[in-house]
Amino acid sequence: MARPAAAGRRSAPARRWHHAGVELRQIEYFVAVAEHLHFGRAADALSIGQPAVSQQLARLERELGVELIDRTPRTVQLTAAGVRFLPEARAVLAAVDRARRSTASPPGSETARRIRLGGSDGLGDRLEAVLGALQAQQPPVRAEVVTAPTRARLERVAAGQLDAAFVRGASSAAGVELIEVWQDPVLVALPATSPLADSEIVPISSLAGLPLRIVARRTNPPLVDLVLGACADAGFTPALAQHPGRLEPMLAALAVEPPTWTVVYEAHARSIRQASVRFRRTDPPLSMATFLAVPESATTATVAPLLRACAAVGQPRVEPEQ
Repeated sequence: MARPAAAGRRSAPARRWHHAGVELRQIEYFVAVAEHLHFGRAADALSIGQPAVSQQLARLERELGVELIDRTPRTVQLTAAGVRFLPEARAVLAAVDRARRSTASPPGSETARRIRLGGSDGLGDRLEAVLGALQAQQPPVRAEVVTAPTRARLERVAAGQLDAAFVRGASSAAGVELIEVWQDPVLVALPATSPLADSEIVPISSLAGLPLRIVARRTNPPLVDLVLGACADAGFTPALAQHPGRLEPMLAALAVEPPTWTVVYEAHARSIRQASVRFRRTDPPLSMATFLAVPESATTATVAPLLRACAAVGQPRVEPEQ
């Protein structure tokens, strides 16, 4: 439960900011926790220990004189002050990053340009191909890839912390333009021992008797709606089995009795080598649009290299067989 702020402390942030110890890393840690709403995942994204995140966030709250995060044993939420502070914190980080980037190379230099690009695990080999296509351009473009939840990637693009980001399933976002770059087939993943895995194409209706392992809807609403909608169209509502949260243990769980199924983007499936699992296309086919999110104020100089790289990747048709 959030603790009420002590009387007379509301004006403390303005006084303390100028002469005391609000540190850049504290702002960075706060933004990570605000985006993930989970201390462990924020620590993983920052590649540091969770105690350090908790400690620095507590120090930030003491410096500002307000509570930014409402912590309970089961949830992490922003307080009203945290909601107000988040866009300002992002603006600080974006300004610092712009200052750093301004010293990277003089105007007109032919050295490699650098961009900040939001990505996700589900992009699979497409992300590697895009990065290679960017570096092959003249002058080359090198991308610093940042992973974060979809909403956080969009917010970072709008705030200027990212030059662009790949997202799926979004229809609109404030301050962001969405450009569709390709359609990704969504495959069904089955135990290699399942009779259904013997077919190249699996009718969705044939999955009615198997429990489905899929992420919680709050984690990926477009994907969950796509899959459950396809099941409903096929005349059934799947029983839901536990989803471990990460792809690798989830695929390992498919081979454990009783058999279950899940879905994986084809681009990701091509990079997976797991003998106990087979990836198959579905009937009717499932697919999800991938968009390049760029700031509404983005210049052609930033967007054009990315669009050329996405076009170079194209839409390869590679059999998902192991």
